[in-house]
Amino acid sequence: MRPKPKALLAALLVATGLGGCDFAPPYAPPAVSLPAKFKESGDRQLARPRDDEPRGPWWIVYRDRTLDALEPQVDDANQSLAAALANYEAVRAAVQGTESGLYPTLDQMSQLTTNRQSEHRTYRSLPSTEPTHYGDDRLAIQSSYEVDLWGRVRDTIKQAAAQGQAQAALLENVRLSLHAVVARDYLALRGLDRQLALLRAATKAYADALTLTQNRFAGKIAPPEDVARAQAQLETAKALTDDALAQRAILEHAIATLVGQPASSFTIPQAAITIAEPRGPATAPLDLLERRPDIAAAERQVAAANEGIGIAKSAFYPRVFINLYGGTQDRGVRLLDPKNILYTIGPSVDLPLFDGGRRTAELDAAMARRDQAYAQYKQTILIAVQEVEDALSAQRYLGAEAKRLAAAISADQKVLSVSLTLYRDGATTYLDVAVAQTALLAQQQASIGLLTRQLGASVNLFVALGGGWAPTRLAAQ
Repeated sequence: MRPKPKALLAALLVATGLGGCDFAPPYAPPAVSLPAKFKESGDRQLARPRDDEPRGPWWIVYRDRTLDALEPQVDDANQSLAAALANYEAVRAAVQGTESGLYPTLDQMSQLTTNRQSEHRTYRSLPSTEPTHYGDDRLAIQSSYEVDLWGRVRDTIKQAAAQGQAQAALLENVRLSLHAVVARDYLALRGLDRQLALLRAATKAYADALTLTQNRFAGKIAPPEDVARAQAQLETAKALTDDALAQRAILEHAIATLVGQPASSFTIPQAAITIAEPRGPATAPLDLLERRPDIAAAERQVAAANEGIGIAKSAFYPRVFINLYGGTQDRGVRLLDPKNILYTIGPSVDLPLFDGGRRTAELDAAMARRDQAYAQYKQTILIAVQEVEDALSAQRYLGAEAKRLAAAISADQKVLSVSLTLYRDGATTYLDVAVAQTALLAQQQASIGLLTRQLGASVNLFVALGGGWAPTRLAAQ
């Protein structure tokens, strides 16, 4: 005897409350053994910043108004960031879509049809009351709901949520990278501006030296090769100026694209300003690595892969659905007649029996994906540590190099001054002056390039630490 509809419905409602199993392994962020401080941090004191405080616009430490105006345009107009944001929105929508598995589907089905069967249909010659012409009008609702007995639906939602969080972290990583590229390009551009100012000053000095040699040659005091050497020095300085202008134009075009503007209508006026290297934090503790968006993304991928194991395990067990179909049906249009009510209600079960090892293979693959995600997470941390160490060592050794280079420039300036004096007095040839000019210009260019490298290393450290630091937080520890 079939159970009555009310009893059957009550039993099914009770079954929906039995979905308490979850085959996904218990999850905790993978533990990674790391040293307490960075090797290249030198004598800096170890501190532990508060990761839950906002980081803010880290580029303001360079104290440059043009850079402060350029950086916000990345968020407003950069198309790579806009594409990454759109991709994140698509992933977030997909996450919301998986949450629909917690609710039953509900569809309304209606039809008003007139039908005719073939005169030569099968068994037509047999005695039958089946009509050749008939109407079939229906007004019905169909619903289906999966009872999540084994946690498949919940694990799917958790997996999608973790993937959505990973995508959000990757979006922040793209944002951080783009801000860093703008900072590097802008600082390099200002370095070229200083190079151009130096080359223009050198060009003027070389032009004056050329005039001096020409006057001495006209007075038959200097040989013709002195004029040739002075002319070569001048032309070399002009050639170096053209090369710096070409490099500057390329950087200016790149910045235009980064801030979402056409390169043809974008200009950064030349300004031979010196941007000081910002003072670093008192330390670079490993705890800051947890703030890196790429590490956060890798950890969320491990969590997603962990939920994938639960999904794969649930495939070994039956899937239970509660189905409902109800409405009215008539050969005419009397759909509201209570006698025409119809319904179908009851569970359906999808019971796996044999699949040739497919489910086992899918479980093995899910476990392998978790191992892969863990390895990628660990590798991301190792790369992060390397990047911080690289930036710290660059700051450390480039600073020492800058002091030695400043001493070399001071010595070269003295050599050039003495060489020019001796040349005016006729005590030496212009060859000594040319050698001194070349050496001084090379050292001065190296000094400017070194400062640009130091500023680039500071940007790299900001990025390696996940977007900067707040000295007030460090001082409070």
